[in-house]
Amino acid sequence: MTVFTCRDNWEDILTCIYEAWASGKGHRNIRLELEPVSQQELFCEYIHIDAEEQKAMKVCSAIRKKISWQAYQWVYYAAHSARPEKTECIYRFLILGFHFGKKITEMLTENTVMRIMELSRRVTNEEHIMREAARFTCHERGIYVCHIEPEHDILLMLAEYFEDRMPSETWMITDDGRRTAVIHPKDQRMYQTVLTEKEWEQLQETERIKDIYTTLWNEFFHTIGIRERENRKCQNTMMPLHYRKHMTEFM
Repeated sequence: MTVFTCRDNWEDILTCIYEAWASGKGHRNIRLELEPVSQQELFCEYIHIDAEEQKAMKVCSAIRKKISWQAYQWVYYAAHSARPEKTECIYRFLILGFHFGKKITEMLTENTVMRIMELSRRVTNEEHIMREAARFTCHERGIYVCHIEPEHDILLMLAEYFEDRMPSETWMITDDGRRTAVIHPKDQRMYQTVLTEKEWEQLQETERIKDIYTTLWNEFFHTIGIRERENRKCQNTMMPLHYRKHMTEFM
């Protein structure tokens, strides 16, 4: 068995799929895993793959042209899941996809298809919830900062949503769990960066700052509620507790 390993990154995963497919070792003799590998198995050859933009783009193009745009979306969202088996699931899905073409998205009883749909659905669901849970606080020089801590890697997807709605504002969204951030300068394109230890510690202080809008929102939230009709069970269903850590009204 040959095990191809890569870092948990979109381009790394696509490049790993490309190299595994091009190896010619046979799909039954190949497995894909994310790094770090917890424990290597006996009689397995482990091959580390680094990202190569050209190879990653070839995989993207092949999925869109030979399968379908919907299949590409499933793969994209699944690749940003927090599940460690996602790389292997995507590889097995593409084996079927390149064989059956666009019909693969209709083969909903196939276990491989069901699995990739489940991974994709979990990511898109969390992204939609986080659109509602994101809270921006205005700091000096008119910079808006938002902290999130999602299960899946949805930072860039969420930032694209706000880039379309806040194009003329300077803002930043930080993923505290992964210590990454997307920065959007006023009237410019956003970019993603990895935070240093010092930058991350400084950004933690921003949640303690309160502006007039923070105060107004808290007043509105607690005033509009009807205490006699409070339903904690329903509230927890609509907004799970782990999303409230960085929400102004629950802090």
